Amino acid sequence: MPEPLIRIARPDDEGELALLDRATWSPLHAVTPPPRPPYDSFFGERSGPRDHRVAEYGGRLAGYVRLGFPTALAANRHVRQIQGLAVAEEARGLGVGRALVRAAVAEARERGARRITLRVLGHNTPARALYASEGFVVEGVQPGEFLLDGEYADDVLMGRSLV
Repeated sequence: MPEPLIRIARPDDEGELALLDRATWSPLHAVTPPPRPPYDSFFGERSGPRDHRVAEYGGRLAGYVRLGFPTALAANRHVRQIQGLAVAEEARGLGVGRALVRAAVAEARERGARRITLRVLGHNTPARALYASEGFVVEGVQPGEFLLDGEYADDVLMGRSLV
């Protein structure tokens, strides 16, 4: 199986990324309602192309990962956070998600981060398994943090050291 090509997102990826984001929306990982028109821009004030790594597989955009800061505070500028990960349905099981997580870890290191963190819903077993296999550990759980479709879901905080 060929490896996905990982690259920095370009401004002209916005339309395709927006479509991918809407196509991959799922209650498994989303805490927001399903997207409905008029759609927001994919890139915004807080995260532009430079904050995204995209995966190309078989010549098509197959996924993305968004890397940002957990807060705007100077006191934790040494921490980066995965703030979004999506893989196209047809690319799942091909190593795209793993390649994107590894790219986020590498990028965080290159930017001088000492830690990388993320938040994942407790019932998102596939994502939790992927993150754990890449060295992330559960650092905290906020029980019943979200009410989704009438069910309470835990917010699981995971992280790993980069030093």
